[in-house]
Amino acid sequence: MDNGPEFISKVLDEWAYRNGVKLDFIRPGKPTENCYAESFHGRFRDEFLNENYFLCLDEAKDKIEEWRVECITFRPHSSLVYKTPEEFLNDCEQNS
Repeated sequence: MDNGPEFISKVLDEWAYRNGVKLDFIRPGKPTENCYAESFHGRFRDEFLNENYFLCLDEAKDKIEEWRVECITFRPHSSLVYKTPEEFLNDCEQNS
């Protein structure tokens, strides 16, 4: 994970310890070590967070879930040969 202040807090460290989660940080100043997460964060910010306004946490959760379902079931991805993640997964399962 990133070394941003939201990820290096004592509260997160305590939560991880209590829940048996090992935190694995990238080296400071090396965002390419976390390129998939960085790419997702940028896309999520540009396509979703910058386009929506939330009045409460429940509304944010509902809108995020709608966006997630849309991305998985309706949006083709060039990295998946222009299939949706759902189609790609179904093809992989059929070919296994």
